[in-house]
Amino acid sequence: MNNTVKDLKYKIFQSGNPLFFYIGINVILFLVTAIIGVLVFFSKSTLDMGELVREYVGLPSNLPKLTERFYTPFTYMFFHDGILHILFNMLGLFWFGSIFMNFLKSRQFHFVYLTGGLAGALIYLICLNTIPVFADTLLGQTVIGSSAAVMAIMVAAATLVPNYTIMLLLFGEVKIKWIAIVYFLISFIGLSSANAGGNFAHIGGALLGFFYIKSLQNGNDWSKLFERKPKLKVVRNDKPLKKTDAKAGVSQQEIDAILDKISTSGYDKLTAAEKEKLFKASKD
Repeated sequence: MNNTVKDLKYKIFQSGNPLFFYIGINVILFLVTAIIGVLVFFSKSTLDMGELVREYVGLPSNLPKLTERFYTPFTYMFFHDGILHILFNMLGLFWFGSIFMNFLKSRQFHFVYLTGGLAGALIYLICLNTIPVFADTLLGQTVIGSSAAVMAIMVAAATLVPNYTIMLLLFGEVKIKWIAIVYFLISFIGLSSANAGGNFAHIGGALLGFFYIKSLQNGNDWSKLFERKPKLKVVRNDKPLKKTDAKAGVSQQEIDAILDKISTSGYDKLTAAEKEKLFKASKD
């Protein structure tokens, strides 16, 4: 048991893999609030843990209340309302996050996840505060969940490698672009439902993921905002460079050319050598 805890701690906090980090954080927070909720229930308290979570870490649509809960555009994306809510979000994050990490870097994952959640919050707030049909229900609306951030990762992966296929039960091999399109349409259709706010957040995350990849394919990497600037250090090296050292890495020009080929022809059209280069670059 002790080894299992150590392994989980390493994967979540020390491995450097953002996929495990965000899944771990979401699951830990869900378990903590769920366990407290069970204890509160057995104590016969009138306190509702779900309502408490929504009140203090959920994103309110009411702007005056948002000024009091100014931190909620960030916190809302790490809490969930029920086991099925977190289960489907974390499954989606694992499947599409794994594809994302096969082609892009950890820094880019962090950027898309966090800004996807923030973009979802922004669209949610703008739409519920400007579209007249929502005026009567605006006061008590709050939203929680990582769906917007997960949608950003999903759509980013589908935009980068639209013809990448995964195996689905009953459907067989399906290209991920169709899965992303279906999820987007479900969110759009859901704008007339009781969860209109949540669906606006999904759409905001999806748009962020799409435009981030399109910008990346045009040579603009927004995630460089998260890039650490290396400290200059003078190192004396008397040993001559080996000829093989120059060939050890893969140039950015080669990676850009491969990504352009993926966006136009699909991942399946890459040669074995190009796939190998992309795989090596994703591990840098």
